[in-house]
Amino acid sequence: MSCIPCCCKSEVKSTSYNQVSNKVSKGRRTFKSLADAMSRKTGSSRHRQITTEILKYGAAKNDVKVLTYEEIAEATNNFGSDCLVGEGGFGNVYKGYMKSIEQTVAVKTLNRDGNQGTREFFAEVLMLSMVNHPNLVKLVGYCVEDDQRILVYEYMTNGSLEDHLLDIGNDKEPLDWHTRMKIANGAARGLEYLHNYADPPVIFRDLKSSNILLDENFNPKLSDFGLAKIAPREGEFVPKTRVMGTYGYCAPEYVATGQCTSKSDIYSFGVVFLEIISGRRVIDTARDAEEQNLIDWAQPLFEDRAKFTLMADPLLKGKFPVKGLFQALAVAAMCLQEEADTRPYMDDVVEALAHLAVHKTDEKDIAGESIKTAGHVESFRAPSGSSFAAERA
Repeated sequence: MSCIPCCCKSEVKSTSYNQVSNKVSKGRRTFKSLADAMSRKTGSSRHRQITTEILKYGAAKNDVKVLTYEEIAEATNNFGSDCLVGEGGFGNVYKGYMKSIEQTVAVKTLNRDGNQGTREFFAEVLMLSMVNHPNLVKLVGYCVEDDQRILVYEYMTNGSLEDHLLDIGNDKEPLDWHTRMKIANGAARGLEYLHNYADPPVIFRDLKSSNILLDENFNPKLSDFGLAKIAPREGEFVPKTRVMGTYGYCAPEYVATGQCTSKSDIYSFGVVFLEIISGRRVIDTARDAEEQNLIDWAQPLFEDRAKFTLMADPLLKGKFPVKGLFQALAVAAMCLQEEADTRPYMDDVVEALAHLAVHKTDEKDIAGESIKTAGHVESFRAPSGSSFAAERA
């Protein structure tokens, strides 16, 4: 996981959080203190401690297996270079095949330099033991033998959204409009589950294109829960934390105060959704100075509805529904509101995107390669009646 402290400039307003959980322990131990405690334990006592802590926070919803180093090494050809599929701040990722469960897996090994990775490791085990949803990656098992820290996940055939959206090589076709909306919808459903239905509710804290993995049918799953945290209960003071995440994706109020709520995740989703629409990285130093920051580039275009089509990814070659584009931009704009209280909740976003994901496109609605401007844009009303207005005052 390539995570760095965020440090963007922006004004901050107060935020609110609307989901509660009755099962969160009174002490509300942080994953930092929990990881420190477990790091001092050895062998089977670590496994018992993990099980005990899961029960303190909620109930295990997945059969996460305790794996041996030997069977993981066998699955990855002894962590051979031919099995290496990725490298990150957490460590290397290998593709392997576990004979014991007859499943192709992704194996993530902890970089043992520094203890931030250790905290993230235990947070990931705990979080992914307690959540279960089609749009969240599944943790198959883990290994904590001696000084080894290894996580084993289901293998996602198509890699990350970043691979297909922002790192397009000559060997890849750009994602079409329908697939982009399908991915956005699935990612939103994963966040909705974490915010509204997980017990206890969870703030993801690190939503970005590289943390959205894609299966063989381009169904998305959120991954990398090392920075996730238990959400505060309704009316409870939101504690300040060290600002962690990836530069450009963090909500302004989180950066300014260290206080993270579900509305911080929604801002991050808005950034990712704008990347999906535009095909641009949130930070791209290869572009001209005025276009390096995606949000700064988009703001004046949001103000002028005649320029909305200029925000569509050129790789789409005009093959997108104009009305659908306007409606998608409306959702992104609402998620990116400076004031956290004015952003929608995730269930509203899901309803809006569900409409876009199944929308049938008429030929007359296709923009076409030569389109450069567009006229009238209407407010988009989600099926529940939640209104997303594309127009900006």
